Amino acid sequence: MTEESVFDRYRADVRRPMRRLFGAYGRPRYGWFALGVLANLLAQFASLVPPVVLGAAVNTLDGGRFSLPLVPNAWLPTGTTGAFELSVVLIGGSFLTTAAFTYLYGVAANEFAHGVMHAVRVDCFEKMGRLDMSFFDDKQTGEVMAILSSDTENLESFLDNALTNSVRLGTLLVGIGVVLVLENAYLAAVTLLVAPVMVGFTYWFMKRAEPLYAARRSSVGKLNTRLENAISGIELTKTTASEAHETERVRRSSKRLFEDTMAMLRLSYFYRPGMELLAGVSFTLTFLVGGYWLFVGPPPGASGTLGAGTLVTFLFLSQRFATPLAEVSNIIDQYENALASSERVFGLMDIPVGVTDRPDAVALTDVDGHVEYDEVSFAYDGEPGDDATGETVIDDVSFSAEPGETVALVGPTGAGKSTLLKLLLRMYDVTAGEIRIDGHDIRDVQMASLRSQIGYVGQETFLFDGTIADNIRYGDFDADHEAVVEAARAAEAHEFITNLPDGYETRVGERGVKLSGGQRQRIAIARVVLQDPQILVLDEATSAVDTETEYLIQRSLDALAADRTTFAIAHRLSTVKGADEILVLEDGQITERGSHADLLERDGLYAQLWSVQAGDLDSLPDEFRERVALSDD
Repeated sequence: MTEESVFDRYRADVRRPMRRLFGAYGRPRYGWFALGVLANLLAQFASLVPPVVLGAAVNTLDGGRFSLPLVPNAWLPTGTTGAFELSVVLIGGSFLTTAAFTYLYGVAANEFAHGVMHAVRVDCFEKMGRLDMSFFDDKQTGEVMAILSSDTENLESFLDNALTNSVRLGTLLVGIGVVLVLENAYLAAVTLLVAPVMVGFTYWFMKRAEPLYAARRSSVGKLNTRLENAISGIELTKTTASEAHETERVRRSSKRLFEDTMAMLRLSYFYRPGMELLAGVSFTLTFLVGGYWLFVGPPPGASGTLGAGTLVTFLFLSQRFATPLAEVSNIIDQYENALASSERVFGLMDIPVGVTDRPDAVALTDVDGHVEYDEVSFAYDGEPGDDATGETVIDDVSFSAEPGETVALVGPTGAGKSTLLKLLLRMYDVTAGEIRIDGHDIRDVQMASLRSQIGYVGQETFLFDGTIADNIRYGDFDADHEAVVEAARAAEAHEFITNLPDGYETRVGERGVKLSGGQRQRIAIARVVLQDPQILVLDEATSAVDTETEYLIQRSLDALAADRTTFAIAHRLSTVKGADEILVLEDGQITERGSHADLLERDGLYAQLWSVQAGDLDSLPDEFRERVALSDD
């Protein structure tokens, strides 16, 4: 059973998402929407002119008068030649009018639909940027991307096509009905006899189709998740020879989608021919009763004569009932997709943001670099917005760092080292206690100013798909080329960059795949050098590189850390033995603190970890053997 995601939780609480969509995003663009609807109405009414005029012209061939609904006879010609000439003008004008208003409708409808989607897409991305890191800790990229891409496209398709097609459908049905009644009320009643059946059949189809569309949407989501997992884990699949297992899992998900899709299509293909059959019944009845009236005389309940042209008009217009009604299945499909997508969009919008600027937050400027952790505790929330907290990760931690000092954090996996430093950046907010910079509680300062004063180099370096120069100046976008080069020199990156074919203009590829791990790491260091922060956070920045590269990176890090307050999480203890203070974390608590020499003399966990890395395993007591596994949090 699939675990409920945060999207599912907040989406379930969204009420009237389509009305909310129009209220929040459609209202500023109602002018375009109204213009599109009006142009659509005029285009559809203009398209009804040719069969009416044609019928009136045909009536003159057997001596009848040229007559048009709602037009006084005094305005119309009496002779056949005049009627023909006016008919040509009216029919040609109607086609020109239809084309002009169809163009206007298309422009206006697309301005409305694409304008709404532009605003939705930007607002969704802006909201994602404000969400807490806890939201992204357990969210798959595909799930997040679906809102920005496929969900907004579903809404766009509905607003651009289904909504306007609904207006066109209604206009055609009402317009045809009005024209027929004005032409001949008795024959109109015959032609429209099956209209209630069509409406009832359409209502039945909508009720039956809704759960089928919902099932198909669910199957699409599950297949996409399965494919994303399979592709993301392709290396594990290959190294464990599990290709057949993954193929079978994809096959099952695809089969489910196939079955749900066919169930939906079977109903749709039953509906469309059914509507065409009912339209055919209407045509047949009209032809039968109209032909009888034309050749024999008025049928029971009718009186007067029926012109051949009038029958032609009825036959033309009766055929136009089927097409718009048959499109109901497409409209329902697009509506159901848009409904689900709008629920997801507003589900995202409604996710509460925990880490925010306080109304009276001030800018953090002229930082000296004095950092204090005062009885800090932290526990992850179960989900954003939960009142209850989960298991405690950091428990009553206190320490301080003076300007220019280096504080190192070491300890076994899961001790809370990375989390402790992410609290300094306000990636999360403390559950209890305070973190202060130069005496300011970091919750009282603006986050942008806080983070601009802290340089972060992590163990997993991310580069955007762009040039090396663009990635170095990321965060300081106005830096000139000379500053970029100086930052690269300080990061020991200039030499390898200049050896690349395009130097600083070399494109790094998605996530920097065209560069080695060490090269990416040195670019990340150059980025921080250019930022020139007063506080530096190094999260196992040399954990994934070879010894030679580690030496180069460590040399650049040492230069970067000079005269800055530095916090370093150590994978290899040799890289932090010169720190002013070393903190040993276990289960979210500081169990040892001191200099390298002090901690070795104390002969605690740090000393045991040092022995492991020095290769002196025989000296380890049994009680420490399960506590010395080193890796990131």
